[in-house]
Amino acid sequence: MAKPILFDPVESPFLVPFDDSWKIHKAETESAQHAHKKDNQEKLAATVDRLAKLQSRFYADDRYSLLLVFQALDAAGKDGTIKAVMSGVNPQGCQVSAFKSPSKEDLQHDFLWRIEKCLPARGQIGIFNRSHYEEVLMVRVNPQYLEAQRLPRVPKHLDDLWEERFESIVEAERHWARNGCVILKFFLNVSQKEQHKRFLDRIVDPEDNWKFNAGDWAESAKWDNYMDAYQAALRATSKPWAPWYAIPADSKSFMRCAVADIIVQTLETLPIAYPVPSKEDKAAMQKIRVELESGQ
Repeated sequence: MAKPILFDPVESPFLVPFDDSWKIHKAETESAQHAHKKDNQEKLAATVDRLAKLQSRFYADDRYSLLLVFQALDAAGKDGTIKAVMSGVNPQGCQVSAFKSPSKEDLQHDFLWRIEKCLPARGQIGIFNRSHYEEVLMVRVNPQYLEAQRLPRVPKHLDDLWEERFESIVEAERHWARNGCVILKFFLNVSQKEQHKRFLDRIVDPEDNWKFNAGDWAESAKWDNYMDAYQAALRATSKPWAPWYAIPADSKSFMRCAVADIIVQTLETLPIAYPVPSKEDKAAMQKIRVELESGQ
C-alpha cells in the first residue's frame, strides 16, 4: 500500500482517491458547497493572509520545496487562480513556469527533462501552469505530436506508451518527494458549457480578444477524448506523496478558495519553523542591542 512521504493529503471531497476508482463524469464542475461570490472573496482574502505568513516560515525553514501543478482545459481559469491565490506571496520565494510547446532543445531529451530544470529549490514555491502531464493529455489526444519527439521506440499499442509515461511520472514525483518536494496537483474541472460561455465572453469583449485562440475551439471539439485522458492520468498518478485534487471550476471564486485552502492546510501540517539562533549568535545580538540602545 502506497504511503505518504512528507505529509498526509488534506481530506477533501475533491481529492482523487489512490485506488484507481475515480470517475471523471462523477466529478463536480459546480460544487454543492458553492457560496456567494462576495463570501468566497472574503474567505480567499483571509486564506491568502495565512498563506503569506506560512510562506515566510517555509522560506526561513529552508528544508522543503513546494510544487503546485495546475492542469485544465482552456478557459478553466488557471492564470486567474494562480494570480489570486498567490497574490500575498513574496515574489522572492516563488517562481512560475508555463509549459507550452516544447522547444527543439527540449525535444532532444526525455519528456521530463525540461520539467526537472524548473523544480523549486528548498524554501521556494514552484508553480507549473501546465506541466509534464501535457505528455499524457494533449499528446494522448493528439498523438501526431509524437513524431517530433523522435522516440527510438514506440510500443505497438499507444496505450502501452501512456502507461509507461504514467510509471515514469509516478517514479519521478516519488523521487522529488523523498528529497523534500511537497507536491500538490490541481485539475480545474470546468464544464464544456461554461468553457463555451467563457470563449464567447473573450470574443465579445475587445479587451479579452487576446485571450482567445481559435485552436482552443478546435481542442474543445475533442472534449470526450480529453475527459478520457484526464480520467486515466489522474487515476494512475494520484498518490499519497503527490495527490490530485479535482476542483469544481465553473465558479471561479469558489475554485480559488478551494485551491488556497488545500495549500494552506497542507503547509500547516509541515514541521516548519524559523531557525533558532545559536548561543553565540544570541550573545552577539545581545551585545549589539546594548550598543544600539545606548546610542553608540
